Amino acid sequence: MKNIMILPGDGIGPEIVNETIKILDYMNSRYELGLSYEFGDIGGISIDKYGIPLKDDVLEKCKNSCAVLLGAVGGPKWDTTVPGKPRPEDALLKARKELGLFANLRPVKIYKTLMAASTIKEEVLEGVDILVVRELTGGIYFGEKNRLSDSKGEYAYDTEKYYKYEIERIARVGFKSARLRGKKVTSVDKANVLESSRFWRETVKNIHKEFEDIELNHMYVDNTSMQLIRNPRQFDVIVTSNMFGDILTDEASVISGSMGLLPSASIGLHTSVFEPIHGSYPQAAGKNIANPDATILSAAMMFEYAFNLMEEGALIREAVEKSIEQGIVTIDLSGEGKSYSTSEVGKWIVDYINKK
Repeated sequence: MKNIMILPGDGIGPEIVNETIKILDYMNSRYELGLSYEFGDIGGISIDKYGIPLKDDVLEKCKNSCAVLLGAVGGPKWDTTVPGKPRPEDALLKARKELGLFANLRPVKIYKTLMAASTIKEEVLEGVDILVVRELTGGIYFGEKNRLSDSKGEYAYDTEKYYKYEIERIARVGFKSARLRGKKVTSVDKANVLESSRFWRETVKNIHKEFEDIELNHMYVDNTSMQLIRNPRQFDVIVTSNMFGDILTDEASVISGSMGLLPSASIGLHTSVFEPIHGSYPQAAGKNIANPDATILSAAMMFEYAFNLMEEGALIREAVEKSIEQGIVTIDLSGEGKSYSTSEVGKWIVDYINKK
């Protein structure tokens, strides 16, 4: 059996996950994949029920699962600046650390029929297909931090810290991914200023000796942020640190024209988590208007990375792409044309797979 832990979460999470489950159910029945599900709460809904964003028993079930499918967490209801008060996002940091989710993979692909939805010129977007590999459990987000005061007044600090093994393993993920794509890796750092980035660059160079068939180049993060807009087609696989990856993937999401199209996979030591990169969009919750494509595409990545079901994953991606080509899209992508509901998009994709 291939046990999947499903965490719908907050806002639109339950709706987009529900449509994805319909596709999983159909694929499971049609191809006898042996999928089974368990469900748990995460984020704000868990805070409301239990006072904490992620219970230990839910985390343990995630560890013992073959894969985790996550919707979205958060919302203004749970926003707080009170020290020690739980936030939905705390669940994500805890899960990343406890599950060892050290590599976040975010593909950015341009759909021809949606080029007009992007703010970037179509001739710049033509042929863009990028995979960003972000280190997820180290760096400044997990380094020592504090607020103190001295004779000069109050101050705060956050520490960027990377162990060699953390850089080595994320670099290997990047190079292995490039072997399946365009065989080119761009390692992004700030080596002209930061000692941690100089260490990063040195370590990536050493790992590159294991992958001499892959082209490697290095780029400062500020230049990368400019090149993503100026000439995104130059990139194949981007490998970078936790904070830089967080910023660059959000920037890259704008290229596609909608965050509702971008899936992600977080590869871990115990299991892997698959989720859309967008937030919980609480304003749309319960209205049946949210775009389910990113979650459905995350399920395609789950088939490929967690279960090695390459043909099934490709079929799901094909169905999503065809739905976009046919204009079967939610309001975020429809422009002045007709828009379809969340459930209508999900049904169309299931029907397409059935016809195939």
